[in-house]
Amino acid sequence: MRKLIGFDEYTFDKLTQLGRDRMATLQELADEAFADLLKKHGIPIDLQDALKKSARAAKPSKRAAADRHRGKH
Repeated sequence: MRKLIGFDEYTFDKLTQLGRDRMATLQELADEAFADLLKKHGIPIDLQDALKKSARAAKPSKRAAADRHRGKH
């Protein structure tokens, strides 16, 4: 999907320079930035990430498992 994003001249120049320094395209920089933003807010970025997060949430903690084993609730 394509979307148009506007940058002020200074920001665009800095992003262009960063891309040159890292040998990356503006698209690659944007992909990295948006993935970091989603991760920061706990939003999975792809199916694999969503499945990992789901598995961690479904897995009981070691303490909860030990409490159940000892008969505590």
